[in-house]
Amino acid sequence: MIYTDSYLVHQLFSFKQNGSRIDWELRTEMQIHALFWDVGGVLLSNAWDRSERLAALEHFRLDEEEFHSRHEMVISSFERGKITLDEYLDRTVFYRNRPFTRDEFRNYMFSLSQPMPDVLAFARSLADSGKYFMSTINNESLELNLHRIEKYGLRQIFRLFVSSCFVGVRKPESGIYHLAIEITQVDPEKCCFIDDRALNLECASKLGMRTIQMQTLEQLREELGKLGVRS
Repeated sequence: MIYTDSYLVHQLFSFKQNGSRIDWELRTEMQIHALFWDVGGVLLSNAWDRSERLAALEHFRLDEEEFHSRHEMVISSFERGKITLDEYLDRTVFYRNRPFTRDEFRNYMFSLSQPMPDVLAFARSLADSGKYFMSTINNESLELNLHRIEKYGLRQIFRLFVSSCFVGVRKPESGIYHLAIEITQVDPEKCCFIDDRALNLECASKLGMRTIQMQTLEQLREELGKLGVRS
């Protein structure tokens, strides 16, 4: 088996006396076996989203309209692992001479990633409990993904990385969620997917997965607690 906890169904009964009739209310709590996490916007800052790109454009004094017209043409290939970071930069930045080096730009890109320490600590506590199969489902380019996994110790939290650069498909396409379920072999209704964007949760929900839109750590704890998820 790929998860260590046993399947438990807790049935909580309450009843109300109504004259001679007793109404029973049955509440069933299905224990979650697998937790799937987005990375950018949940555990870490985004890797190369709009705010990060704008910061880089301002830092290196690049033309925003020119950059984004090129970026939009290659971002799908970049995040699917079809082109490398160097190829991406060739097409978006270094198609002309620049007063800065490729390494300076790469290093600045990597420096934009920052942790969300409290959320990381919470995810680690869930992993350490041994109750849940922990995995990511995230859109990220290869080099940035590997950098973030290494720098923030994500291998110590997650057993599987269903990253777009590894599997060649991105959220919110249904294929990435199907793949996550097929690889882990956990029933969708025993899975919970956490993401900060509602659109990314829609396909997961249609497949039967429980979903939580991350807003704050306390809100996340509360909603996971309603699903019986505790460290």
